Amino acid sequence: MDKKIKRIGVLTSGGDAPGMNAAVRAVVRTAMGQGIECIGIRRGWNGLVFSDFFPLDSNAVSHILAAGGTILYTARSQEFLSPEGRDKAAATCRMLGIDAVVAIGGDGTFRGALELSRLGVDVVGIPATIDNDVGCTNYTIGFDTACNTAVECIDKLRDTMQSHERCSVVEVMGRHAGYLALYVGLSVGATAVLIPERELDFDRDVIERIRQSRLMGNTHFMIVVAEGVGSAYEIGKRIHDEIGLDPRVTVLGHIQRGGSPTARDREMAARMGYAAVMALARGEGNCVVCTHDGALVTKPIEQALQETKHLQMERYAVLEAMHAKNT
Repeated sequence: MDKKIKRIGVLTSGGDAPGMNAAVRAVVRTAMGQGIECIGIRRGWNGLVFSDFFPLDSNAVSHILAAGGTILYTARSQEFLSPEGRDKAAATCRMLGIDAVVAIGGDGTFRGALELSRLGVDVVGIPATIDNDVGCTNYTIGFDTACNTAVECIDKLRDTMQSHERCSVVEVMGRHAGYLALYVGLSVGATAVLIPERELDFDRDVIERIRQSRLMGNTHFMIVVAEGVGSAYEIGKRIHDEIGLDPRVTVLGHIQRGGSPTARDREMAARMGYAAVMALARGEGNCVVCTHDGALVTKPIEQALQETKHLQMERYAVLEAMHAKNT
């Protein structure tokens, strides 16, 4: 990139995550300090395809730091998947004089950013997804808030379940990754946590865990299930069929996406938004802002999309240790 950045577009795409607004705010405030104009693109890549935009200035982002969701809205764009749609998006950038786009989202967002970059528009990605499943970064905006939301809900659920000495099966988000389920399960002292990364042995991972917990004197059992493992209702039914308990199933669903972002997500969003704009200001485009060993780094989009992240299974070992049999 050999030209000075004068105007950037910013968008949020894919599933919303708490802290996206904080990232938008950081991008706008940092850009203004660098003499760069900002254009808000509504509804993700759809906004570029259909020219859905508005000017962003300091006043527009002055009261969004604590707000969940995204003021830019988000949507999955079928039109952008086609070459014709991407050509329209690039044409919108040229028409508006947008030199670069800051795209906030997950892997799907970054794949879209890569396609746009191939049409001559510089892009920088900021990872934001509650699943924390973006391979190129240790942390994604929204994960901490989603974990805290789930923990708060389960703590309240435990109060009533303990009173009735019942088994609880709680489904949390995580279609392909168990980061959220394992982090939450360890935080609430779950009897068992079922994650996509670990092949399910129902007798070992559920039934035997409940039995051992009962032998230790417990009368309430908490099973946390990542949605990618299977239906919490089916798991509850199987528990009933095999050992006669009558589980109560709770699917937390999209409540995990909402709410005011935690301090960690606000701080990370501010740092990532700042880093994205500064990368563009120094002439570095077509990259993703990532966390690595506590520091922020940028990686080329193509490299970022090729990287994978493995679940830290030592957390599972800690969970097992918490339910070790007395000797």
